[in-house]
Amino acid sequence: MSPKHQDAEEIASVAETVPVLEGSEKNSEISSRQDTVVLEKGSNLMAVLTGAGLERSVAYNAIEALRDVYNPRKLRAGQEFDLVYASETSGDTGDLLDTLRFQPDAETIVSVSRTDDGFSASTDKVELTSAPNVSSGTIDQSLFMAAEKNGMPLSVLMEMIKLYSYDVDFQRDIQPGDSFEVMYDDMKNAKGDLVRHGDIVYASMNVRGKDYRLYSYTDSDGNQDFYNENGESFRRALMRTPINGARLSSGFGMRKHPVLGYSRMHKGVDFAAPTGTPIFAAGNGTVERVGKVGGYGNYIRLRHNSTYETAYGHMSRFAKGIHAGSRVKQGDIIGYVGMTGTATGPHLHFEILKAEHQVNPINVKMPSGRTLTGKELNRFHATSEKLQKQYAQLSIEGAKVASAD
Repeated sequence: MSPKHQDAEEIASVAETVPVLEGSEKNSEISSRQDTVVLEKGSNLMAVLTGAGLERSVAYNAIEALRDVYNPRKLRAGQEFDLVYASETSGDTGDLLDTLRFQPDAETIVSVSRTDDGFSASTDKVELTSAPNVSSGTIDQSLFMAAEKNGMPLSVLMEMIKLYSYDVDFQRDIQPGDSFEVMYDDMKNAKGDLVRHGDIVYASMNVRGKDYRLYSYTDSDGNQDFYNENGESFRRALMRTPINGARLSSGFGMRKHPVLGYSRMHKGVDFAAPTGTPIFAAGNGTVERVGKVGGYGNYIRLRHNSTYETAYGHMSRFAKGIHAGSRVKQGDIIGYVGMTGTATGPHLHFEILKAEHQVNPINVKMPSGRTLTGKELNRFHATSEKLQKQYAQLSIEGAKVASAD
């Protein structure tokens, strides 16, 4: 029996446990109307629709149409559904479902509408508008604690860490007294309610007395990136740490091997992280080798250009689509942390090879990205000055509100 037919039998066997909502009684003379029903814990959409008075065949056809754009199994208790009826004047015929509509998340509306052939489903995006917001603070104990204390959303903090991962070693460089400031977009719906936090447009970190300022800029060809005050791309050809939230557990150089028990050269760095943590491609490149390689366990080597390669070991598994010859972009997930091969715990062993020789990923000077010139640089400077002034104004306004409270 096919899965689709199994689902149909499961739907048909559900008890009609959801009561009809107020106002759904059939009258001999009624016009079009709308009801709102709620998915209760332990119930499903078929029970909701039949409980609201729909015939099983109508409910089944509507649910089958819904499957084209949304999996009903993803529905959760508390989900509301608007049922719009096109009612006939005869009480014998009853209400005809015209539209089933619900909002599975703050940015999506799903509709199932009656057609001449039955039902068809569609999705629409909720239009959001952006409003700039700012946050700043000084680090006392940790960046996370300072961000939380000063109201920076976690998603914005994680984006900021990713932005600065090319120049700042968050395991070693950050110390008490360092500071940060960031301006980002808040995305709001038509009612003005906050739906989600958007992208960073300006950020600055003062680390050990050195300022690192980054500005979001879209060039004349429509390409968006972040640049420093000199118009140099924040991106490097390679990332130093191709993993988020990991702890540097072993550096580059001679060490006593934790498994073999004798000293040998450790030709990379290890990042301890839970099994399954995503591992990113350190740069754009081609998969040169993928598979099991001795003590490395599950291993991937990427070639980025004629000079640089990177290698990743001890993975629990590879990402889908990764095979020798496949192309990857910087930041693409290529695999997941594990402890295959010779390892005492889950971690990523990461190597950077320059001219086929391993070099220290922490100290190597990374090749830089794009540098703006000419009219593009002038255009960028105008944008960065505007962002700087906007941040300053919002900070002043925020300080006034705080003092008034």
